[in-house]
Amino acid sequence: MIYELIRFQTDVLGVSTLSHRLQAQFSDASDPVMGSLTGVWRAEIGELGTLLLLRSFPSLEVLLDARHTTLGTKTPFGIEMNNISMEMETFEAFPFLELAGLGERGGLYEIRTYRLKAGGLNPTLEAWQAALKPAEAYTRHLITSMYALDGILRICHIWVFDSFEQRNLLRRQYYAAGLWPPQGAPEQIIHAQSWLCLSEPFSPLC
Repeated sequence: MIYELIRFQTDVLGVSTLSHRLQAQFSDASDPVMGSLTGVWRAEIGELGTLLLLRSFPSLEVLLDARHTTLGTKTPFGIEMNNISMEMETFEAFPFLELAGLGERGGLYEIRTYRLKAGGLNPTLEAWQAALKPAEAYTRHLITSMYALDGILRICHIWVFDSFEQRNLLRRQYYAAGLWPPQGAPEQIIHAQSWLCLSEPFSPLC
């Protein structure tokens, strides 16, 4: 599966207006140019004034058609606000991972991006594949993990938890047991960024 992660940045008072505009644009699920909406999240910890939108496409070619449409309009996604920046990234899902089912999954989403050393992707994939099953009670909170097809070599993974307390408890347990992080994967990371987000009301992942 091919994904596009879009980061919209505006002032904190404009986030709700932006969210409503995006909801209106994605109300027509039959428009192939819009792709399949997967999730929309508002950053609560991280860079405030940020909305993150994830949509999926059956192939890179279909995504690029949609990207050209987005780039060629003065009002992408119907947005007529003049105080918004938009950054688009292209990802492919880890080959051994399927997107977790949509619907109500939890309260708190964590979106992590790791920049990797040159040549670090294959060791990262191998480490993750080996670690998922032994840490199943933790990794069932993983929505998806994907690697970038453009820009800096990096991976992005999305988690969902009932609360920050649940997240911290699980991480402590699995770190103490040596079951997470995947052995050999942290050595490939040169920069890490994490967002803690809440889903927007119209997000398929909520």
